[in-house]
Formats: sequence, C-alpha cells, structure tokens
Amino acid sequence: MNDRNTSDHQIFELDLAAHEAQRRTEVLAALGDGWDPVAVMEGEDEAYRLLYSGLDAEQQATYDMLVAAEVLPGPGQA
Repeated sequence: MNDRNTSDHQIFELDLAAHEAQRRTEVLAALGDGWDPVAVMEGEDEAYRLLYSGLDAEQQATYDMLVAAEVLPGPGQA
C-alpha cells in the first residue's frame, strides 16, 4: 500500500455509489407514479416553440443570429 498521508494532509476515499442510488430512488419516489417523462419533454418543446413564436423582424434576425452562433438551439434541437 502506498501511504500518501503526510503530517499536514490526510488522504481518504469515500464511495458515494450507495448514496447516489438512494438519492435516485428518493427522487423517483417523490415524482410519483403519474410522472410521464415523455409528456414532460413534449411540454418543454412546446414551451420553447411558444417562447420564440410571434417575433417581429428584428427579434427574428437576432434569434437567427444566436442560433447560427450556436448560443441557442435551433428549431427541433431544444
């Protein structure tokens, strides 16, 4: 074993795998049986479309510039 401990530093390792599994279990339990991830994603896509709909010419030009610069995702990429 390589002892990397020094008088002013103590090295230790902590395995968070069990904690992460418990956290994910609790998140899914909190979401409940009615949670539909596909519906959530579809709702987010629709919200994104609505956010950028009805832009005037200047707003559309700015939006197009931001999409071209890959600052914003383009239609269907959100």
